[in-house]
Amino acid sequence: MGKSYHWIFLIIGTMIGAGFASGRELWQFFGPKSGLAIFLFVILMAISCYSTLQISYQEKTHDYRPILAKIVGKRMSFFYDTMIIIYLFSTNVIMVAGSGATFEALNFPKWVGILFIVNLILWVFNKGVDGILKLNSLVLPVLLIVLFGLLTLFLVKVDLMPEIATNQLKWKSAFPFTALNILPLISVLGAIGGRISSKREIIIASVVSASILGGLSFIYNYCLVLISSEISRYEMPLFGILVHFPYTVMIVVTVILWLAIFTTAIAGMMGLTVRLKSLCPWSLTKLTLILLLFITPLAFIGFQVLIQYLYPLYGMINLYLLFCLLVYPLKVWYKQDKK
Repeated sequence: MGKSYHWIFLIIGTMIGAGFASGRELWQFFGPKSGLAIFLFVILMAISCYSTLQISYQEKTHDYRPILAKIVGKRMSFFYDTMIIIYLFSTNVIMVAGSGATFEALNFPKWVGILFIVNLILWVFNKGVDGILKLNSLVLPVLLIVLFGLLTLFLVKVDLMPEIATNQLKWKSAFPFTALNILPLISVLGAIGGRISSKREIIIASVVSASILGGLSFIYNYCLVLISSEISRYEMPLFGILVHFPYTVMIVVTVILWLAIFTTAIAGMMGLTVRLKSLCPWSLTKLTLILLLFITPLAFIGFQVLIQYLYPLYGMINLYLLFCLLVYPLKVWYKQDKK
């Protein structure tokens, strides 16, 4: 298996942030009658990860710009480079808002959660981020185990109502949902091109990570359908499931969820500041402070509202990029066949 498990956790960790882990992102795109859509998502995600990792491996990349140039050409790569910067900025806004929503679920004021994570991000960038980024490799497996366990126990606790239906009109939502998650994947996987050892690693990482994400998405979405009448009460639908468990379980899961939000925010801020540093001479700490001055007031718009409007927009904008990733293996095969 080689280093495949590193790339598997990297892919899953890139996708599972506040939006996915809280259930809000899944409910925004899927919901009832989405079994086929989630199955299609697994296929689209596997191909997208394969194409991205393959280019990273071939080009021995250290950042995402060569990948964009290879996929969409130099002219369009400038547009998507700008989009990645905007995406990373708005993702940090959503993560900070997610911290506020998490604290609010524990009966603290939203502003306490927002200011808490903002100050902690500043502290990290003053002290260094290596230790915090390594924390992601520890938090993510725990988060996956807890989520799978919690959702399975929830299905055992409630009376199952078969949701499988022949009417699968939501299959189209698989495309914008996958497209939404392409930009952060490219920005992260573009940094590891020189560390990939073989094509076998690429295939294993692509198939396994997509399968895990698909399985978790299907179970999570099914649980959310069972509590669909209650979801409107919560900014984070996950808490609609947690209310069916003892308060101690809610505390533990909330802490793990917040840690996932925090590590995602740190990784996003690091990617943003490193990219911006190539455009201006300021230090990472100064860039972080300036960015947080803009991010903090925007986070008060609300976690649910930000995801409701921004995520579908990014999903639609990235459809062309998704199409290019899907046809890339065919283009490679065609060129080899002609030779």
